[in-house]
Amino acid sequence: MFRFFETRINPYPKGEPTTPPRKLLPFLLHYSRPLLPWLLVMSVLTGVISALEITFFDYMGQLVDWMGSTGRDSFLQVHGEKLLWMGLLVVVAYPLLVLVQSLIIHQTIFGNYPMIARWLSHRYLLRQSVGFFQDEFAGRISQKVMQTALSIRETVMKLMDVFVYVVVYFVGTVVLVAQADVWLVLPLVVWLASYLVLVFHFVPRLQKVSMAQSDARAQMTGRIVDSYTNIQTIKLFAHTMREQDYARGAMDEFMVTVHAQMRLVTQLTVALHTLNAFLLASVAGVAIWAWLQASISMGAIAVAIALVMRIRSMSDWILWEVAGLFENIGTVEDGMGTLAQPLAIADAKDAKDLQVTQGEIRFEHVKFHYGREAKVIDDLSLVIKPGEKVGIVGRSGAGKSTLVNLLLRFYDVEGGRILIDGQDVAHVTQESLRRNIGMVTQDTSLLHRSIRDNIRYGRPDASEEELLEASRRAHADEFIRGLTDAKGRSGYDTQVGERGVKLSGGQRQRVAIARVLLKDAPILVLDEATSALDSEVEAAIQEQLYALMEGKTVIAIAHRLSTIAVLDRLVVMDGGRVIESGSHEELLQQDGLYAALWRRQSGGFIGVDLEDAEA
Repeated sequence: MFRFFETRINPYPKGEPTTPPRKLLPFLLHYSRPLLPWLLVMSVLTGVISALEITFFDYMGQLVDWMGSTGRDSFLQVHGEKLLWMGLLVVVAYPLLVLVQSLIIHQTIFGNYPMIARWLSHRYLLRQSVGFFQDEFAGRISQKVMQTALSIRETVMKLMDVFVYVVVYFVGTVVLVAQADVWLVLPLVVWLASYLVLVFHFVPRLQKVSMAQSDARAQMTGRIVDSYTNIQTIKLFAHTMREQDYARGAMDEFMVTVHAQMRLVTQLTVALHTLNAFLLASVAGVAIWAWLQASISMGAIAVAIALVMRIRSMSDWILWEVAGLFENIGTVEDGMGTLAQPLAIADAKDAKDLQVTQGEIRFEHVKFHYGREAKVIDDLSLVIKPGEKVGIVGRSGAGKSTLVNLLLRFYDVEGGRILIDGQDVAHVTQESLRRNIGMVTQDTSLLHRSIRDNIRYGRPDASEEELLEASRRAHADEFIRGLTDAKGRSGYDTQVGERGVKLSGGQRQRVAIARVLLKDAPILVLDEATSALDSEVEAAIQEQLYALMEGKTVIAIAHRLSTIAVLDRLVVMDGGRVIESGSHEELLQQDGLYAALWRRQSGGFIGVDLEDAEA
């Protein structure tokens, strides 16, 4: 039975995720569509159960009147059949309805609902640009996904559940009380008007505070996660106290919102209980007056007082449900700012898969500036022939890494275009573009998974033998087989820790090289690929990298000029433009910036301060 209801909804909807709407109701609907029929059934059942509860109060009033007007000897004979039907309704029908409602709420909706939102949000965010993640804390983004998903469920379910329950319950109460004595309705109407005043006074304030609290909570979490992620840097610079103060600042801001919220809570609690006390006193007073006038029965008084007591307890629940509703609305609206951002880098509507037949790369009048006033890449044109191995040289900030980021379409060019075998990278799918480019970076980041998973990330369908061969070629197999982790996993099953922190820089680099060797893409990009390796290991791996370069178009960035001097051609960049191009010997003969850099090097590295390099 449980399994049946749990499987009515697929928590992982198929189809490509689309940009969520930026307005509240469409945003809620975006994540609620698979559940709409079940939410409707839930609301209908809530209405029926509420009506039955009102009917129970009516039964109790009738029972009091029957007992007062019928003798004990004839009571069962006169009212026995009615009592039987009442009992069946209370003992059988009501629990069955509650069972079905609970199965729908807790098995069908409760768990699946936020998972649908998480699944769609996560898949959408994975398509966001690199710049999107560079502008936010990773912890903050992940909390938005988790927190907003829960708030979407709570907002919709509270909205439907509370609305139906309140309408049915209050309307039913008014009808029952009016049947006894119309004057009993007056205290209820006055109470309702006052209750609505409380709602409209406090709830918007609670919503405003909750939005501020949600943002402060995300900021606090982001700072804490940032500290844990960079714990080695914190330890290295002995800044534990500084990080405590950094987190304390966010915690203080969070506590400001907590105190503001709790002040409103205290005011609201006192006001609500005072209002409910007046309701009870006024209904009891009117009921006693009507009884003295002989215009109301004892059963009606019992029903009226019981309903008032029920409304008193419900009013507290309803108000906090409404406050919770607006608090969740605030959280959803806050999450919308992150989850509903349009994709900065999106595939064109007619985008096709990139087909690399030769590997020619053309940069035609490319311009890009990261939103700054000064251009990082300024009208750059460069042609890399099929199979050509090109080294990119230049001082820091010359635009070398930016050029590679534009090739991979981590950012879109602001002018000009980039072509691979005549295909504009802006008009092919990003997935196919990056499948055809293998890249090893200086700052290698590994996934918090096993060594095997990290290497196989280059080509998931690779065989075990292909994986081992790539590891051997990267000179990683020997150290991998000697690894173990805290849970006793060893060798290729060893977990590397977040971003690969359990490995040394050189070990991470060799795993990354093995991953690219396994990928075997037709275009290869090396951005300081061997900078973290010692000279002996670097020399051994260079042979494998040169072998890997065979038949591929290669772009290599290196500050250690000796590692790229043997390439077919060297391109010197400065100020976002190509200022020199040629082989190592040709550039030395030109006696330009490259020659100055070569002379200035000590141990094969470009100096940081190159103001005198052209002198």
